[in-house]
Amino acid sequence: MESTAQSGTVTERIRVGKDDFRYTDLTRGCNQRFIGRPDYVYMVNCTEETVSAVQAGVDAGARIAVRSGGHCQEQLVDSPEVGALIDMSAMRGIGFDAERRAFMVEPGVQLGELYRTLFKRWGVTVPGGSCPSVGVGGHVVGGAYGPLSRRLGYVVDYLCAVEVVVVDADGTARAVVASNAPDDPNRDLWWAHTGGGGGNFGVVTRYWLRSPDALGDDPRELLPRPPHSVHLRYVAWPWATLSEADFVRLIKNHVGWYERNSGPGSPGLALYSGMLLTHKSAGGVVVNIQMDATEPGAEQVLAEYLEALAEGMETPQVMLQEHHAMPWFRASLWSVLYTSAGLETQRSKIKAADMRTCYSDEQLSTCYRWLTSDDYDNPSGSLMLVGCGGKANTVPPDATAIPQRSSILKLVYSTSWTNPADDDKHLAWIRAWYGEVHKATGGVPVPDDVMDGTYINNPDTDLLDPRWNSSGVPWHTFYYKDNYPRLRRIKARWDPRGVFTHALSIEPADV
Repeated sequence: MESTAQSGTVTERIRVGKDDFRYTDLTRGCNQRFIGRPDYVYMVNCTEETVSAVQAGVDAGARIAVRSGGHCQEQLVDSPEVGALIDMSAMRGIGFDAERRAFMVEPGVQLGELYRTLFKRWGVTVPGGSCPSVGVGGHVVGGAYGPLSRRLGYVVDYLCAVEVVVVDADGTARAVVASNAPDDPNRDLWWAHTGGGGGNFGVVTRYWLRSPDALGDDPRELLPRPPHSVHLRYVAWPWATLSEADFVRLIKNHVGWYERNSGPGSPGLALYSGMLLTHKSAGGVVVNIQMDATEPGAEQVLAEYLEALAEGMETPQVMLQEHHAMPWFRASLWSVLYTSAGLETQRSKIKAADMRTCYSDEQLSTCYRWLTSDDYDNPSGSLMLVGCGGKANTVPPDATAIPQRSSILKLVYSTSWTNPADDDKHLAWIRAWYGEVHKATGGVPVPDDVMDGTYINNPDTDLLDPRWNSSGVPWHTFYYKDNYPRLRRIKARWDPRGVFTHALSIEPADV
């Protein structure tokens, strides 16, 4: 399936210029540190309009960027070099494609909408993230994980086809469908979208999702069913009672439980948790837990995890403990209260890593020192250790573009603020902390026995800068590892003019 269009078909209805009252809002994403100034924003509504918008950008010689939900935390979309911003947020279709036996999802759909529609219409779901306003467009192409990934894997493990607007060597924009069918001549373009990151190969206009082992044509059997109900726990330890020894022990207990409970078939795969290590000005260390209540022995697994967290602590005083039992869909809405509040008004910086086994005691003590420092007073400064592994690690690292198939936890270092005058202070704090934790490997999580690199949907342009990455390991190794050469070849084939470029974009192979 292919379609082409000329720039003359771009109408005033979808093109927003600098004199349009909508322009200021449309050129801002989630991170208020970055505000774009493109010549035009194209508010596309369908594939044909997307082809026309891309063609207009190519004809104007403009750098093209794409936005779906606007949650990119780096200056990849909101860059002064971007001249044409294609906004996919109006493309919010979700439906069942009987011919492909798969669910078609457009890139402007937000995760909350996706879960609601899949569940209420067909009783199925996908294992995506927990923030409801994240757009599907950028989320899926980066790999996509969330509370159900330990049981179900990454979202890209369910991606069977993708429609992408690409630009040929002669400058013609067209839409191409690529699938995972072994005989599909465009199969490499499908593979690139199973973790290759957004803004690299073209503009995604449709995803098709189906379980890889699904049979028949009943849509209720073609994606996984979510748990019927879940146990939710919210546990917090006050900083006032946490000694350094207890802090180190608590983290080691959390990571140790995941080391023991992330193998195939483990009953612990039905439990997901995120440990949030906040700066002491926030009051305490928090753990959010979700457990499939229908799993045999669910309450025992949950109790054993809670017992494991407190093991060996001298003063395991709990500041707050909440316990809720509710249907899964209700729980998916409840859990986001602790993950996404206020992002759209903040200036922020995120750094990340994938963990295979626990940090050393020295690294954990470093975290304690930075989080309890009196020189920095910001409740949003934190490190979250998010459960992963399990089913996600049963797929070979080269079967999809995302190679992180041996980590058990996703680590997210973050801080946010509102005053532009404070940028240097907050950036210096998080960079110095992260760099000291990883000082033995050049200030960055070089893939080794402890680390598995990091996740492209948490992009960090500091990896390009020798001030923050002195390891000698290039940025792309952290995200793509041994899959990068193949991604470069695909880039050369499908974006021969280098139309889709940003600070962390894939470099085409030499041809």
